[in-house]
Amino acid sequence: MTATDRSTELIRAAAQAAADRLAHDIIAYDVSDVLSITDAFLLASAPNDRQVKSIVDEIEERLNKELGVKPVRREGDREARWVLLDYVDIVVHVQHSEERVFYALERLWKDCPELDLPEDAVATRGKGKEHAEAKGTGADADAFDGAGADGGLR
Repeated sequence: MTATDRSTELIRAAAQAAADRLAHDIIAYDVSDVLSITDAFLLASAPNDRQVKSIVDEIEERLNKELGVKPVRREGDREARWVLLDYVDIVVHVQHSEERVFYALERLWKDCPELDLPEDAVATRGKGKEHAEAKGTGADADAFDGAGADGGLR
């Protein structure tokens, strides 16, 4: 079983919205073969809580405006460290960069096929590591050393 065309459409729109709000390391997985509750996961991150909220708001607004869908559940708003948007067909995870490294969701889903994303979203791979290095925080930069050959987190 593979993600439906509708799920792929939602993922691509959400990925573009995240990229437009400068999310880092955007990646999507087709989890339809291993989960019965959803078709795909989108993962994105940001270096601070305010940007996490901005990315989440943009994704929610864009999917509602362009595709007429609203999440059935939105969790994690209060702390804005890991916000989850559940659209049933897809689940969007926007994490603070520190949570992204700590929880390493990519490791859980690495055996699932990656979904094609818009060019702007693909270009965000490795940005988390670049940001950590630019800030001069060696600990944060070291945490991103698990990046794959394409610069994305693994």
